[in-house]
Amino acid sequence: MSYKNFKFDVDADGIALVTWDMPGRSMNVFTVEVMQELSAIVDKVIGDAAIKGAVVTSGKDTFSGGADLTMLEGLAKVIPDIDKAKDKKAAMQAFFDQSRQMSLIYRRLETGKKPWVAAINGTAVGGAFELALACHHRVASENEKTRLGLPEVKVGLFPGAGGTQRLPRMVPAADALQLMLRGEQVRLDKAKQLKLVDEVVPADKLIETAKAWIKNGGKAVQPWDQDGFKLPGGPVYSKAGMMVWPPANALYRRETYDNYPGARAILKSVYEGLLVPIDAGLRIESRYFANVLRTKEAAAMIRSLFVSMQELNKGARRPANVPPGKIKKVAVLGAGFMGAGIAYVTASAGIEVVLVDKDQESADKGKQLSDKLISSQIKKGRARPEAKDQLLSRIKATADYNDIAGADLVVEAVFEDRKVKAEVIAKAEAVLGGNVVFGSNTSTLPITSLAEISKRPDRFVGIHFFSPVDKMMLVEVIKGKQTGDEAIAMALDYVRAIRKTPILVNDSRGFYTSRVVGTYIREGHLMLTEGVPAAMVENVGRMAGMPVGPLSLNDEVAVDLAWKIVQATKADLGAEAVDPRQEALLEEMVVKRGRFGRKNGKGFYDYPENAPKRLWRGISEIVGEARPAETFDVEELKQRFLVIQALETARCVEEGVITDVRDADVGSILGFGYAPFTGGTLSYIDGMGVQAFVALCERLKGRHGDRFKPAALLVEMAKKGETFYTRFAPPAGKKAA
Repeated sequence: MSYKNFKFDVDADGIALVTWDMPGRSMNVFTVEVMQELSAIVDKVIGDAAIKGAVVTSGKDTFSGGADLTMLEGLAKVIPDIDKAKDKKAAMQAFFDQSRQMSLIYRRLETGKKPWVAAINGTAVGGAFELALACHHRVASENEKTRLGLPEVKVGLFPGAGGTQRLPRMVPAADALQLMLRGEQVRLDKAKQLKLVDEVVPADKLIETAKAWIKNGGKAVQPWDQDGFKLPGGPVYSKAGMMVWPPANALYRRETYDNYPGARAILKSVYEGLLVPIDAGLRIESRYFANVLRTKEAAAMIRSLFVSMQELNKGARRPANVPPGKIKKVAVLGAGFMGAGIAYVTASAGIEVVLVDKDQESADKGKQLSDKLISSQIKKGRARPEAKDQLLSRIKATADYNDIAGADLVVEAVFEDRKVKAEVIAKAEAVLGGNVVFGSNTSTLPITSLAEISKRPDRFVGIHFFSPVDKMMLVEVIKGKQTGDEAIAMALDYVRAIRKTPILVNDSRGFYTSRVVGTYIREGHLMLTEGVPAAMVENVGRMAGMPVGPLSLNDEVAVDLAWKIVQATKADLGAEAVDPRQEALLEEMVVKRGRFGRKNGKGFYDYPENAPKRLWRGISEIVGEARPAETFDVEELKQRFLVIQALETARCVEEGVITDVRDADVGSILGFGYAPFTGGTLSYIDGMGVQAFVALCERLKGRHGDRFKPAALLVEMAKKGETFYTRFAPPAGKKAA
């Protein structure tokens, strides 16, 4: 029998070599067809007496990235049909059986009385790592880029092909839980230390070593299928177990606030599965997996954090009429913290960088950040020592604008002052040719007005990075009124080259991300003025799903910047455009008390040297004594944080700032940490239903004011029974350029 996705060869010793090599793909992933073929191969190995064992490997540079989540997204789409079925029990049984196919294949593989070896050449994560765990022996080729792990929790799922059962039978439960709940991907040295990999050998010895284990009598039985097997971390109900499970549950609650069904299912599957034999444990895991697949959180996270993000990363928003170009040289104007970070990620992508500042000393200081960051990577074992010289050689620090000649792209990252930006734009354009694209890294100044400074406004575009640049994965590309397709294409190509995720939005005050996250910070300010204790404001923000509380976030981005934005908004749009309570609070903080945030060591928090930050006790001097926490409805406070951001996003759609639902959802999660379990701001609305969201807005408006008034677009959609993902679905066939 021939296979489309696998090569199957049996050598003279009767050992089958199963080489996974999907045509037309750069990486192997599990699809329905792959599982069908793998199932047939497992049956062939088991049923053919001439075959003594099997080695499974990859024909590509990496082993596999796991399941193609579009397959699971498709499986989840049949869920509404289950509820409509006449025989719901039978429909649910069919769904359950379909959802655990991979788990059943792996169990047949490990109990088929033929030894299997996973010959791991490169990264193996998710279902691919679960395949390796199901094999009786694991050999990996030496490769510093190899990562092994079970990252499913990051997209709202959990390991559902045996991972929650095999991993804690191989390593102590505490270690297994940490790997799965964090979605951690480990290097080979740690995998070897944990005994998740049995051998690490040179690449040219991989298959030979794997086959040798079978020839030398490798056992075709797993430890947990043998009499007398003992759990490596001890039984659940033991002294050792009691050192694991109560703290694990407490840590889970503290880190997730029980917002993630996938994470909860990991705890339950491991806990319950370790109380029973493995076959029962696998059934328990499968039931939780089917249940999690049915949750709105999993559906939303898969769509936003896998499907949509993948489409954006592949150029879904790139103008199709512009041919791709190669970016060889980038000029970064401004060597401050942002500019220096941009230079680092650009040089890390192999692109030549000219880092310009007002004098050589300032430019050199900016380059030192790259030295510091790459040195840290080397120290952690994430980069080779020689990478440092290679990286730094690609960055030319200078005060001479003539050095930027020949640049394909300019990224201006100077201080947020129109006069300063105008000065550097003029200096750069005096040197550059007419084909260069000019990008401005700004979070507050409208791109359309900045483009008026340029001689070529059609080649002027916003490229908004987030701080710290080396860690934040989102870049917001802003289209001004005169920005042409070539500038947009260049900006998106650049973002893709530096391995970050782009979203494309139209010009607006605050664009999309700054505009929306500003509502989160404002809501925190207003809660303070209402008497909500500061600690409660912060904790409820995290309970709602945000990565940090609004006061912490304001300190990070600078309290004085919030004051400046309020004043600029008031000057441009009038006094009615700002909330007087927020303005009064910020005036007291910034103007009268000089509390600018983390940057000067005092904001809503104090930042003592060599000690953790702590909430500033003087907040009550500004807003008055806080009321008792029990007088507030925690659920309503959480809703206020999530609703106000989702509502502002809907207004961005209504105004044409956001033109693609993927930009809204992916941008909200990656840009400002909007509760990932919701799938993003628009998915949050769709998840509860637009009608219910409008009703919630009306209730909050009645209690807290007109800022919660539902946008006209939402009211219209509610009447028509529409959702954002139906009304504004990306055009078919335009998911990637």
